[in-house]
Amino acid sequence: MNNDSSSRIVAHLKKWISSAAPGAKLPSTRSLVAEYQASPVTVQKALQTLTAQGLIESRPGVGTFVRAVRSARPSDYGWQTAALRSPLAPPPPASSTMRNVANDAISFHSGYPDRELLPERLVRAALARAARGDAALSRPPAAGLPELQSWFAHELGASTPAGTTPPNPSDVVVLPGSQSGLSSIFSALAGRGQPLLMESPSYWGAILAAGQGGVRIVPVPSGPDGPDPAELARAFEESGARLFYAQPNYANPTGAQWSAERREQVLDVVRAKGAFLVEDDWAHDFGISSNPVPVASRDDSGHVVYLRSLTKSVSPSIRVAAVIARGPARERILADRAAESMYVSGLLQAAALDVVTQPGWQTHLRNLRHQLESRRDLLVTSLRQHAPQAHIEQVPKGGLNLWARLPDGTDLERLTRDCESAGVIIAAGNEWFPAEPAGPFIRLNYSGTNPGAFPEGARIIGQMLERNRG
Repeated sequence: MNNDSSSRIVAHLKKWISSAAPGAKLPSTRSLVAEYQASPVTVQKALQTLTAQGLIESRPGVGTFVRAVRSARPSDYGWQTAALRSPLAPPPPASSTMRNVANDAISFHSGYPDRELLPERLVRAALARAARGDAALSRPPAAGLPELQSWFAHELGASTPAGTTPPNPSDVVVLPGSQSGLSSIFSALAGRGQPLLMESPSYWGAILAAGQGGVRIVPVPSGPDGPDPAELARAFEESGARLFYAQPNYANPTGAQWSAERREQVLDVVRAKGAFLVEDDWAHDFGISSNPVPVASRDDSGHVVYLRSLTKSVSPSIRVAAVIARGPARERILADRAAESMYVSGLLQAAALDVVTQPGWQTHLRNLRHQLESRRDLLVTSLRQHAPQAHIEQVPKGGLNLWARLPDGTDLERLTRDCESAGVIIAAGNEWFPAEPAGPFIRLNYSGTNPGAFPEGARIIGQMLERNRG
């Protein structure tokens, strides 16, 4: 009976609303109860139905009104074109590695490890402890929590040989992720319009940071063993650059690791040119069949600016990294960071420090090494069996990625589109080149979700490569 009465009231009020002006006030609930001979509950139910349909709106303490229908007017932002003028650099497209994709897709594109490869228990416990401590309510120093500065300095110092002075905690500047560190380093040490030497191929985020900072990139070709020292010296001489960005350990995207001899040769060139090496040690925690040896461990004269991140190995939600630099270079980087963000969240710093100082952290890293090895080998085997056209020049000794050269003439755009249509997401290699690509490449991340699907993903890639040649 109540349902029938409520429906009857809704129908009558709809008819009244259709002829009422927007903003017209409905009769009070008491008046509607008397008019329709219904209970207050039934009247309220009818009003709730009309509200859900967007026909009326209630204003507490005032009454109920016919809702005004607002027509959407297209916004005109044309005035901003004149106000902003031409951009200093064309807006870069979003990197394919940052895309979110369907859960059932076979994902090789992401730059981050799967959740099951993270120290989840350590992270949750660390965040809980940090939330209860002083870091949750205090402003940390601009350069970072002293305890975290000490940890970063001690880690690098542990690989410093006798005769080389290890870094001091005061040489460390804590960062909200290494990406912001790259922006500050390029801005503080190179400057807008100045040349920056960069390995090619190289990390797309470094290319982006340099472009946004107005720094002029000078590509230096780099292979499985790193850059040719003679080519590097020539690039310094011809360009007048005083900054070289590189990833000596498990480079993204190639996985290359410099030998001890190559590290010394590059450092000799940098010293001879009175220049800086910006060493991005993003994959320090991802060694598989070798251990990372930072070039910075061989330098105590301030030529190496060392960048170390915890984001990928601890948690993407704990964006904490550090730059270790000595002398005036450190002061310039710190000044740039202070102008940009003042300081890094003390809560995140405390949580990151908690994780890496727990006994379980080293146990996690040992287990991670084995998991990455099995995933890497499974993907390599799958590609060699199902997609032999994708040539892997070097099986990386660490890191998260395989770098595969495809046959000349491969249409990368078509290949990525065809693979995605079949449920496989890959990253075309073009965005890792600071200039024209040296050929068709793809980067495949073996630390993503569902490694059991690697053989099927490789089969689809091989199938689409065959179709691409047709």
